[in-house]
This record gives sequence, structure tokens and C-alpha cells, in this order.
Amino acid sequence: MISRGALRLLPLRIRSAAYALRGGFLIRPALLALVLGAAGATLSSVEETVPLAGAWVPQTLFPTREDPGVVQSILGVIATSTMTVVSIVFAILLMTLTLASMQFSPRILISFARDRTTQWTLGIFLGTFAYCLAAMPAARTLPHPVAPVATAVGAMALALVCCGWLLFFIQHISQAISVNHIVDRIAGDTEQAIDELMPEPRRRRVVPVAAAPERLEGIELPMLSEVSGYIRVVDTARLVAFAKEHRLQLRVTRKVGQFVPAGVPLLMVSRRSRLDREHAVELTGAFDIGPMRTLQQDVEFGVIQIVDIALRAISPAVNDPSTAISCIDQLSRILIRWLGREPPEALLYDPPHVLRVAMPWLDLDDLFDTAIEQVRAYATNDAAVSRRLLRLLRDVASTVDDEPVRSRIAARAHRVVEGCRGRLPDDDVARLERQLHGLEGTTGGSLPPATAPLPAAEGVI
Repeated sequence: MISRGALRLLPLRIRSAAYALRGGFLIRPALLALVLGAAGATLSSVEETVPLAGAWVPQTLFPTREDPGVVQSILGVIATSTMTVVSIVFAILLMTLTLASMQFSPRILISFARDRTTQWTLGIFLGTFAYCLAAMPAARTLPHPVAPVATAVGAMALALVCCGWLLFFIQHISQAISVNHIVDRIAGDTEQAIDELMPEPRRRRVVPVAAAPERLEGIELPMLSEVSGYIRVVDTARLVAFAKEHRLQLRVTRKVGQFVPAGVPLLMVSRRSRLDREHAVELTGAFDIGPMRTLQQDVEFGVIQIVDIALRAISPAVNDPSTAISCIDQLSRILIRWLGREPPEALLYDPPHVLRVAMPWLDLDDLFDTAIEQVRAYATNDAAVSRRLLRLLRDVASTVDDEPVRSRIAARAHRVVEGCRGRLPDDDVARLERQLHGLEGTTGGSLPPATAPLPAAEGVI
């Protein structure tokens, strides 16, 4: 018997499995191969049952309809050639993945696995092979000659499609390994994750948000994680329903994307009721924990991928500031999209005014730290990258009216200039200072001194 807790956690398991399968080389190619294989078997069976089904095929293609050897030869040649090309496609794909991992970052491999063009390519070639393999038994001489010519024509059409698709795939791969294409795809996936996590546009420019408390009222009971891994998805609705049903409060201790070792508290529970083993499993089962991060709810992971590419580009071994500039441009769109959305609720109530779950989410300062600080630290000797960082901050500041947020953005711009002072020529520093003054005009105020800490994020997200 399946327990009630397991049934409640089924939607999260299905969601995680669907995300993993959709992002791999299994589901779409396998479905396409099954469909084309079934089409080959069905069409050849119909021709065997209804001999006139292939009467529409021109005589120039098949002068005789009584020689199944011709159909067998056509199907065999196409099947053999298709599998040869499949091996070539896999070789190209593995070479691309190796090149991308070495040149950019191993974290971006997940975006290549989710590439639909590659999945369709494998599916079409495997489907053509399955079509020919399924249709071949129908072409026989005993007990009477059967030559499914219409099925053979379908195989020839699929072979032409494979030829054209192979050319398209080679062109696609040549574009896919371009850094601009890679970064744009990661930024697009990150924006999609933001839209799913924060679906509502920001209604007001200033949004007071209560921060998640560090402790719950009363005594807390730790709920330990049973596995080690990264938190990829948290089913907050399930947590709220569980807390309401058992009349307790929950405080999640780790953010989405953070690593939690086995035996470390995953969340804290107010001691209002005793939880048995089944309830504990149901509660921790509201978390999807795995060996690698994903973009389901982890917006920071997309930013980290782009920052990795930028850091490798501005390293002395590579020295490619143009790539770093492209990464900074894409980071600006992510930050602007984040600021344009209503943040997820950190405090969840049910019924109103009854706190059930305190959930820590990624905030604006954390996102800025991930997106800017490492690039800023490594770009102090590169005027072009530092100027582009200032332009990013100015673009982001121009999209918000919240004065505390704009003040924090201006403080980060000041740190960019101060970090370059003494490392760059005076002319370059002067250009940075002019950009800084332009940013001051955008924010409508003077900047804090370089040694002052960034303004507190109290009441603002």
C-alpha cells in the first residue's frame, strides 16, 4: 500500500522527473523513434493486406512490383547508412560538449543537453532506422512475393530528410559553440526560471517585504536531511498544508541552490506536536535534493554559469575581454527581469495572520554579489570590462524608482571605480569617473564613500 504521504509527494517527484527527462537525450529521441518505427510497421502491414495500396507509386521508381529484393536492398542501405550517420552525430556532439566544458565551464553542459535541435536530430535518425527495421520483414518472397513499395518510398523520403537535417545540424552546432549563443541561451533559461518562480510583474517600485526570521517563537525541533545534495525545488504549498494540518510552524534553513549534507538540519519545526517517522519523511520529501543544481527554482545557478564564463575569459591564461563583456550584457537583462517581478513570499500564512512557513529566498543583494563582485575583483586591470560593469549598473538603476535600491547600486558602482584606481592609467580612471557621475545623475543623489558598507536591505528587496 502506498502511504498518504507518498501520494502527496507524487506531484513533486513527477515534476522533477519530467524536468530531468526533458533536459536529456532520452525522451524526445525515443518517442520519435517509436512513432516512426510504428509507422513503418503499420504501413508495410497495410500494403501486405491491401496490395493496391502502393499503386500510386510511379513505375519509374519501381518498374516491377513483384521483386521484394529491391525493397529489401533499399531499406537495408538506408538503415545501415542512418546508423553510420548517428555515430557521426554522436561524435560531433561529444566533441562539442568537450570543447564547451574546457573552454567555458563544465556547468553549461546542462544547457547543451536541453538543446531541442540536438534531440530532434537524434530522434529523426533513430526514427528512420527504426522505420526501416520495422518495415523490412514485410518484404519477402514466401509464401507469396510481397514488395511494399509505398513503404520503401517513405524510407527514401526519410533518407532525404535526414540528409537535409544533417546539414542543418552541422550549421546549428557551429553556432551553438559560439560564446554569444551559449550565454544568450543561459540567460534565456534563467529568465524563464524567474518567470516561473516570480510570475507576477512588480506592482509597485517599493515593496516592503518581511525577512524570514532567524528563529521561530518557542522551542524549535530540527528536522535533519537524510541525503546530501543541492536543494533544487521546494514545494512550499506542501509545506504550508503540512504545517496547517499538524498545527505547527516550519522554518527552512537553506535556500534553493545551497548544498545540504546528510545529518544537517534541513528545516526547523516548532514543538507543537510529535512527528513520527512517516510524517518526517513526508516533510523532508517536500524538498527535491540532487547531486547538481538546476534552473527549476534556482535563479542564481544561471547567473553563476554566465559569471564562470566571464571569469575564465578575463583570466590571464585566456585574456578575452570581449567574451566577458558579452557575459556582462546578458547579466544586465537577468537583473532587470528580477527587479521587474514580485519577489516570492518569505513568510507564508494559512489562515491569514497565522505564520506557517518561513522560507529564505535569494534576495537582491545576494544576486548582485553573485553577478558582479567576482567579475569586479578580477577586472580591476581591464578598463573595458570595468566600464561595461558601470553601464550594467546604470541600466539596472534606470529601471527602478526605489531610492534605497538605487543607493545600493550606486555604492557598487563606486566600488568598481575605487578598485581600478591605482591599477589603471589615469585616463582610463577618468573615463570611469565620468561614467560614475552619469550614474549619480541616474540615481539622483551622491554616492556613499568607498569605505562605507552598503546600505542595509531592511524593508526592501
